[in-house]
Amino acid sequence: MKRKVPKFESEDQERDFWSHRDSAAYIDWGKANLLSFPRLKPSTRTISIRLPESMLDNLKVLANRRDVPYQSLLKIFLAERIEEELRPKRD
Repeated sequence: MKRKVPKFESEDQERDFWSHRDSAAYIDWGKANLLSFPRLKPSTRTISIRLPESMLDNLKVLANRRDVPYQSLLKIFLAERIEEELRPKRD
């Protein structure tokens, strides 16, 4: 018998709950159906960041070359770097 999944008051509360528990104790994955969510967008948060003007100007130049908004290009650059930093190092 599986444990009952509690009700959550917020996405943050649910995220914290699942980050410390094995879902197999709560969900019978053998009965799960494979689903696709093609229009699902991740939660976003607006932040403020201070950048040197020259860096922002250079970012806008690069974005213009790629024909994308500079904020989108910044997100791409950040995502690539974060993935690189989190990748296990090989000796």
